[in-house]
This record gives sequence, structure tokens and C-alpha cells, in this order.
Amino acid sequence: MALLELRNVSKGYGTGSNRTEVLKNINLTIEEGEFIAVVGFTGSGKTTLISLIAGLIEPDEGEVLLNGVKITGPGPDRGMVFQNYSLLPWLSVRGNILLAVDSVFPLMSAKEKNAYVKKYVAMVNLLPALNKTPSELSGGMRQRVSVARALAMDPRILLLDEPLSALDALTRGSLQDEISRIWEQDKKTVLLITNDVDEGIYLADRIIPLKPGPNATLGPIFSVELERPRDKKALNHNAVFKALRNTVNTYLMNVGAEAKKGSGARTYILPEAQPLDLLGPTGVPYSLRRLVS
Repeated sequence: MALLELRNVSKGYGTGSNRTEVLKNINLTIEEGEFIAVVGFTGSGKTTLISLIAGLIEPDEGEVLLNGVKITGPGPDRGMVFQNYSLLPWLSVRGNILLAVDSVFPLMSAKEKNAYVKKYVAMVNLLPALNKTPSELSGGMRQRVSVARALAMDPRILLLDEPLSALDALTRGSLQDEISRIWEQDKKTVLLITNDVDEGIYLADRIIPLKPGPNATLGPIFSVELERPRDKKALNHNAVFKALRNTVNTYLMNVGAEAKKGSGARTYILPEAQPLDLLGPTGVPYSLRRLVS
């Protein structure tokens, strides 16, 4: 039995003429210990997909199963890392993680909880910031706290909803390395939502494109045949990596072009024109005339 299964899942928002069908007939199977990346365009329904798995919303049709049991709401068996950190600003790093530990492990002693929290703070290399509040942390450090909090709940599956999209390139690369290292160490089942194909290839076992909406569906599955642990610098010179990146990007560009063609969007041809004040009556630009006069 697969750990996670989506069967003919569809989801839309609104009613009547204002209704938008976001996802249509989504079928997906994820095995225990897999790292899956779903890639797609902004607005294609990636966050809707992961919210269905998290139990934050319910499908209009179909069902989402975790270990064969239908998901009907949020639960500690699914740890969620959002795009916007979602930390309580008045609590320290320790306090934010301890809040999650208290809710999942209420019978654990205070001493055990303290050691448990420190274990996961150390896992994301934040022990020096243990007693700092979110306002004292950088964006990358805040996202590390979010990852540590989700892992401390000991979920069956870790759900990452574009957790690095708001970070600068250097910080994003650093956190990609951290996520890869943690996965190697813990081997949690992970579903990553991303719009970065390179990120998906670096981290995942399989990449699954989500076609543009409305009525978005999943595209073909691309297996990542790269040995672990992966060296990001070495990947840039790896023929398998470059071929896979080209294949996935080409697929996404093609389905994006098809979606735009089928949307019925109008194309406007603008007339050739110049600003009225660009040329003087003699045909010499005003700015040049001022220089020579």
C-alpha cells in the first residue's frame, strides 16, 4: 500500500459564472521514503494541491488517502512548511518548536521536551539562535525554524509549499543543501512544491509537472537517475542532469504555450510610433539640437 494516494481529485472555487476549476482528475501515488517534487507555473494550482494533502481544504471530487485512510482534516502525521514562515513573533525559536512538540507529545517530560527541541534546532544549525525571536532572525533562519518545527512533529510526510521562493539566491541554495542533508539523515517522505526545475532535480527522486490551469492535471513522471548524496556544483557538469533539466523545461514550455494558445487570449499588434518630442521639425533629435546649438 502506498503511503499517500490521490484518486481522481478535483477542486474548484466559486459558484456559477464566477467558478474556476483549478484541479481536475489528479492521480498520484507516493511511496514511503520518497522525495517527490511537483513543478509548475505560478497560478497552476500547486498550493491547492498541497493544501488538499494537508487537509486544509477538501476535494470537490475524489479522495486523498494517507496509509489507506481518507484525509478529512489537518493532522500531525503531515508536517507543513509554508512560504511565509508562519512563526509566532512573540515566541523564541525554542518556543515556536516547543509549541508543536507540546501538541503532539503531551506526555513527554519537560526535560525530554527540552532535549527534543534542541535536537531539531541543531539539525537545522540554529542552536546559537535558540532563544532569539523571529524578528531577530534573517529570512533564511526563519525558514529553518519552520522546517525544524515540522520535523519535530515526527510526521509521516513532510509537505513543503515553495518554502524557499521568498529567499535570495544564495540563501535559497544554502537551504536546498540543508533540506538535502536532513532528508539523507532522516529519510522522511517529502512532497516539495516548487517552480524551480533545478531545485526539483537536485532534491527529488521524481519530478511531476502540473499543467497550467484551469482544470490543471499532472503531466508525465520524470525519474531523477542521479546518485545520492548529490553535489550541486558537480551537477552543472553532469550530462544526466543537463539532459533531464532540458527535457523537463522543454515539456513545461510546450504545455505553457499550448495553454496560452487555447485560452483564446487576443493578440494586439501595436503601430510603429515615436514620442512626439523625440524629433524636431528638421528630423534632428531635440536633445542633440540642444547640444549643437
